Amino acid sequence: MSKYTTLEQHASYGIGLQMGQQLADNPFDGLDIDAVAAGVIAAFTEQAAEVSDEQIRAAFTVISERMQAEQAEKAELLAQAGEAFLAENAKRPEITVTASGLQYEVLVAADGEKPSRNSTVRTHYHGTLIDGTVFDSSYQRGEPAEFPVSGVIAGWTEALQLMSPGSKLRLYIPHNLAYGERGAGNAIAPFSALIFDVELLAIL
Repeated sequence: MSKYTTLEQHASYGIGLQMGQQLADNPFDGLDIDAVAAGVIAAFTEQAAEVSDEQIRAAFTVISERMQAEQAEKAELLAQAGEAFLAENAKRPEITVTASGLQYEVLVAADGEKPSRNSTVRTHYHGTLIDGTVFDSSYQRGEPAEFPVSGVIAGWTEALQLMSPGSKLRLYIPHNLAYGERGAGNAIAPFSALIFDVELLAIL
């Protein structure tokens, strides 16, 4: 049975859980959770700090530089992996490479009107990283997506204008035509090449 029984204790414990989750989502190597707890207690109870402001600033600077270097190294590795994958993929005879570097293969062909940059479209799609990890899929949600052709990543904007309703393409998108150096949330790291199956259902 929990030793936390009152509403106030439940709320207090919840605050601790939220803080812990935030730390767990963005930790650094060597993070000491006991030291975190001691700092929280010292601040809340107005105790004298055991670590000086100068020491804290110096530690923040070093840790921040270390994390930035690690992120830059990971980004470089991802960029290299994406470039190597796309270079090999481009050799396949079924792949078309456009002037921008977008690669695609036709899964289902269709004739008819094609959308412009100013069009709004309805699509089904399935997006993965180059290792096959699924990060987004309207098929899995069971509901198509509607959006302006100009309101999506550059690789999609270009590809949609090549499609007619009923067609389906598999896109291989370099990072500079996707989410680039920023990435997108936790699912898509910076400099990630992406793969999308895109089915154009309708021009709205």
